[in-house]
Amino acid sequence: MSETANNAKSLSIIVTKGTLDWAYPPFILATTAAAMGLNVTMFFTFYGLPLLLKKLDLQLSTLGNPAMKMPMMGMHMTMPNAVSMIPGVDAAATKMMKNLTKKKGVASIEELREAAVDSGVRMIACQMTLDLFEYSLDDMIEGPELGGAATYMETATNSDINLFI
Repeated sequence: MSETANNAKSLSIIVTKGTLDWAYPPFILATTAAAMGLNVTMFFTFYGLPLLLKKLDLQLSTLGNPAMKMPMMGMHMTMPNAVSMIPGVDAAATKMMKNLTKKKGVASIEELREAAVDSGVRMIACQMTLDLFEYSLDDMIEGPELGGAATYMETATNSDINLFI
């Protein structure tokens, strides 16, 4: 590691959620920080761990998300929680979100994840979560290392910025 990299500011992010809408913040922040010269570590645990799977099938859930307002028909429509119980609503909301991000030129999660790997973001897959949900590193993209809470704590105590997403 170069002298500049050793003296760079650092960011650690705990990634705990794996829905389409919750996948964006950690990858956008990680890639932006890496582009700004920060050393970035992402620790994927519990429901955030599937974001490292080779094949992503991200969905959006409208349930319990009262802030979700989608631009439709010239206004911002809120999706009532009761609507979430109707079969197919989450699939429709997912399709709408993917169409909206594409229309607005927002990178996909796959593209952001690839950018993170290309930028040298350190990705740690939580060993306990792998065991709990019966995944292996073979199920994951190339690059993540295995680690546990102690690995993350060592990183976090040496980081300038720590985020829980």
